[in-house]
Amino acid sequence: MSLLAVQGGATGTGTVSLVAPVTNTNMTLTLPDVTDTVAGIAATQTLTNKTLTSPTLTTPNINSAQFATVSGSAPLFAARAWVNFNGTGTVAIRASGNVSSITDNGTGDYTLNFTTAMPDVDYAWTGSATAAGGTNVFSGTNSTPPTAPTTSALRFITVDAGIALKDMLYISVAIFR
Repeated sequence: MSLLAVQGGATGTGTVSLVAPVTNTNMTLTLPDVTDTVAGIAATQTLTNKTLTSPTLTTPNINSAQFATVSGSAPLFAARAWVNFNGTGTVAIRASGNVSSITDNGTGDYTLNFTTAMPDVDYAWTGSATAAGGTNVFSGTNSTPPTAPTTSALRFITVDAGIALKDMLYISVAIFR
């Protein structure tokens, strides 16, 4: 039979109490066969190298970004990067995630620079652009000559209805991988 030893802290003067629940049912507390620290539910805990099997997370925060409640069974894929910027005059980012800067390569020609590089160049990207007059045209092609996406940046162009390069007032781009 194993023994249970209770030892006080070297300098602590507090009291630890084990209190039985108010029930008529016997309860069993099984301790793992490892030296470890027991985590309580009343304090914030950091779990390292733990697997959660089918957890239900209610509005979780992952690296400070909150995921809204999602319904359905399809997998959820968060954007790796996104940006909303003004592409006219002096290019200015309105809001972004994982985008360090936008480079203005000329009329309607931009490079989106990532703060943290993508794991590879096989990411998908989408976007939209609107000119001051309401034209909504965004090109999925790169500059001329074509520039392949890199892990650190994505170059793209915006064009008007006549397929001419055009600076746009509202440009939004999202990257998924």
